[in-house]
Amino acid sequence: MNPDLYLSYPSAFMIGLLGSTHCLGMCGGISASLSMALPVGRGFRFRQTMMLLAFNAGRIGSYCLIAALVAVASTSAANQWQEAGLVLRTLAGALLIFMGLSMGQWWQGIRYVERVGAPIWARLSPLTRRLLPVNHGGQALLLGALWGWLPCGLIYSTLGWAALQPTVGSAALTMLFFGLGTLPSMLATGYAASRVKALQGNGLFRKVTGGLLILFGLWTLPFSGLGSH
Repeated sequence: MNPDLYLSYPSAFMIGLLGSTHCLGMCGGISASLSMALPVGRGFRFRQTMMLLAFNAGRIGSYCLIAALVAVASTSAANQWQEAGLVLRTLAGALLIFMGLSMGQWWQGIRYVERVGAPIWARLSPLTRRLLPVNHGGQALLLGALWGWLPCGLIYSTLGWAALQPTVGSAALTMLFFGLGTLPSMLATGYAASRVKALQGNGLFRKVTGGLLILFGLWTLPFSGLGSH
């Protein structure tokens, strides 16, 4: 594939950062519950931090694994079909635009895309319930690893870009940087759930971040003229 098709890691980080409001809706509740399950007392803040880091490490690790699996298929398709890069880039751009429309609360069509992962989640979700309540970091890590497979339009949007990467390793790194972009809001949810929830419900904030994601999507499209394609 042409190098122009590759997503830069800082861009992946920004998508995660901008899309964090969506992450709060999907994963914020479970992240906050990890803190609430801990007994308050000496060393509470340290234990809380370790629990949140373990959960998010598992979550981001699953993103990297999914990206690697997708990249195996996409690189194979690219080797056999010359136009695969353009198709993948168009799909990635469209998904980002759909995600931006959802973030801005203009259109929720991304929910139809999220149904793609529903069969897998139906098998994994019962396992998550067996890990609750979480009592130690190992449980939190495993719970996060399972939670990373939760159907999410934002993840699918970034996976479209990860599929454009030239190697399986670079695709996994793309999702690593994306996951790191979501980390600040996820940690903040664990520490101050009520304040973060207020930000999530701020209409102007959602519209600004949604608009920026739409711009990312338009830039991604191979025929948009906004990027150096």
